[in-house]
Amino acid sequence: MRFGLGVAGLVVIALVLFGTFVYLNLDRGLRSGVDDSLRVSASQAVATVDVDNGKLVLGDALSGSSSALDALRARGHTVRFLDPDGKILGGFGSLWNSPVNSQSLAAAQNGDAAFSNVSDPSSDTDYRVYTLPVASNQDVVGYVQVFQSLGQVEETLAELLTALLAGGAMITLAGGLGGYFLAGRTLAPIDAITKTARRISGRDLSARLNMTASDNEVGRLATTFDEMLERLESSFKRERQFTADASHELRTPLAAMEAILTVIRSEPRKPAEYEQALDDLAEEATRLRALAEDLLRLARGAQPVAEVAPVNMSLLVQDVADALRPLAEAKGLYLECATTPDLVIDGDSDSLIRVLLNLIDNAIKFTEYGRVAIRAYSDRGVPVVEVTDTGIGISPERLPSIFERFYRIDSSRSTPGTGLGLALALQIVKNHKGTLTVRSSEAKGSTFTIRFDKKSVDERLEDSILS
Repeated sequence: MRFGLGVAGLVVIALVLFGTFVYLNLDRGLRSGVDDSLRVSASQAVATVDVDNGKLVLGDALSGSSSALDALRARGHTVRFLDPDGKILGGFGSLWNSPVNSQSLAAAQNGDAAFSNVSDPSSDTDYRVYTLPVASNQDVVGYVQVFQSLGQVEETLAELLTALLAGGAMITLAGGLGGYFLAGRTLAPIDAITKTARRISGRDLSARLNMTASDNEVGRLATTFDEMLERLESSFKRERQFTADASHELRTPLAAMEAILTVIRSEPRKPAEYEQALDDLAEEATRLRALAEDLLRLARGAQPVAEVAPVNMSLLVQDVADALRPLAEAKGLYLECATTPDLVIDGDSDSLIRVLLNLIDNAIKFTEYGRVAIRAYSDRGVPVVEVTDTGIGISPERLPSIFERFYRIDSSRSTPGTGLGLALALQIVKNHKGTLTVRSSEAKGSTFTIRFDKKSVDERLEDSILS
């Protein structure tokens, strides 16, 4: 309703402005036409009189023998002749002997023609009057006044005003009804979006608009709304799954610790059994602490990088490789590290170290023989880090899931870990505006590739050039 009233209001404003423009232009045009006609008529009337010894001589001009004056009579004009003092010498028409307007006469006494308006009380009609001085030897010897009724002008303007008012009323009504109809059809999807949004809760995000796709603003809004709900529902499902997985993972070491304590307290034990129970409790406590720390890191990793500083990835990769080399050699693996000097990005070195530690540690953990190779190089100005191993590899059906939280390739969980390392690494790389991808063949090995954002590198190069 308000939309329809708004449309009607805008239509009224537009019509008022348009009607005013048309009315004023027509009024000006009609009155200008009257003035032009009066000038021509006055010139014709002057041509019918003579000047003798500084006085106007009408002769037989008013007797009806002048064709020029006959034409003026036919057009309904009133014409009269005045002496220099304003005394009426003669004339014809309905107002030829009406009182002389002193103001119009005064305006013409300096030799210039003048226009004025007069009213006829008897007929209640307005007239336009043109006073033209008649000069001889640069002296004003009299005046010619020509009257023309403004009734036709006023009648035409009145008809226009009536047409504008009637047409404006019909157009306003049609515009209001059309606006109301269009508002009902156009805003119906918005109302549907509002009702759908009210039905949505944290437990139920399944509501959808399911509107017919259309290439207009409202159609695109409805499609975007459904896509947003789809993303929210997917996000909520992942969070619920994460909460369930986290609860399960946290309960496992706690249940093991509780079982150990229950068994060890059920009856008196030998000192060696108590020592073994304490060792088992310490192992479960270490696992619980590692899991809690990874969960906290993952929560922090979902936030943007707070402190950004230049990081030399060449040195960072080399340092992490050197730190883990003894772990690789203990398994009989050859750890190879090749870097291109001065690969600098803006980021958080601690987070990036955690990513490299996770990738290289996983490569060593899942490789029984062969080698682990780390490469850091520049690909068209973009820093790239690759970690390649000759380990067990990842099957194609497991490959899409390896970055999910709590997902573990070793379903028996015999390999140490919390299943959060790759998820945390992926989040950290994303926070650095990079990508983390994997290529793998089962029983042949895997390659994890970190590629940083070229834009951030270009901005750093630009800053260094400007400085």
